[in-house]
Amino acid sequence: MACDESGSDGENLAGGNTEVFAHASVALPVDAAAECVGEIRRRIRSPAAEYKAGHLLREKHRAVLLWLLAEGGPIHGRAHVHLTEKAFLLVDRVVGLLSADPVDAAALYRQGPEVFGAAAWREFLVAANRLLRVRPGGAGDAGGEGFFAAVDTLVRAAAGTRAAWVAGRPAAYRARAEAYRTRVRAAPPLFPVLNPLFPAIRCTAAHWSADGRPVLLVHDQQNALTPGRIARIVQSARRDGIALGGLRLVDSRDDARVQIADFLAGVARRIASDELAGGGDPELAACLRPYVDARSVWGDARSWARLAPAAEIPGRSAEINSGV
Repeated sequence: MACDESGSDGENLAGGNTEVFAHASVALPVDAAAECVGEIRRRIRSPAAEYKAGHLLREKHRAVLLWLLAEGGPIHGRAHVHLTEKAFLLVDRVVGLLSADPVDAAALYRQGPEVFGAAAWREFLVAANRLLRVRPGGAGDAGGEGFFAAVDTLVRAAAGTRAAWVAGRPAAYRARAEAYRTRVRAAPPLFPVLNPLFPAIRCTAAHWSADGRPVLLVHDQQNALTPGRIARIVQSARRDGIALGGLRLVDSRDDARVQIADFLAGVARRIASDELAGGGDPELAACLRPYVDARSVWGDARSWARLAPAAEIPGRSAEINSGV
């Protein structure tokens, strides 16, 4: 299965360039993928040496995009997309560290922006990102104090609300937060807690191996996928009953299958981002829907209903929070 991603900002979930991370995979033979890439080039007729999702997303090429995603199209039934709503993942991670109640993350995420206001909510997300994103040897930074100051501000501004109660609960766990930060400074984990790439790869492997057959993932070059991390991903997947035979990195320019995954990841991220922002395209959302993983990390009910209406709204799960 060939894989690629779109929207990667590493651990920067609150201040990056994108609101959504998409990880796509396709199960196509090399010759079929090459034929698909060739057909896309023939239909678009751009002189660009390398095509990206942006070519397909141009309005003048809408017919090509619909052809690619449509039922009966070249990747229908042979492709998969795992989506991550970055703000929700961030809230889930910080609540997971500081609260014992898994319901808190969804409650805080869904009520927070309206109850606290957009600006204060954004400050909270940025502070949460700083709390969890700890640099080795970074003693003396104010990430912990900044986060709890932001929490105090939210609680005072909306005292008596359910969201304020949920937001205020982590304030009782300052010692737990500092213990986490001290531990990470001294011994950084192999898998940073905020990077959505690693759990997405795990879900991708679980999807394609659901029938018990081992799968090999061929992934575009990605600096975060070091040999040590790849070995641990494969080892932990097998330990948990996911038949992941291996993970190999390739240059997308040399593998048409990865190019198709790159197209799908970029297109999916844009469609999902537009839905999240409230300006989605119903036709494109409907075309994307069959490809979306029901285990995607998503908290916004309205946009999820457009992207995957047959599934329940994803919430906190062991796969999301256990790490790799």
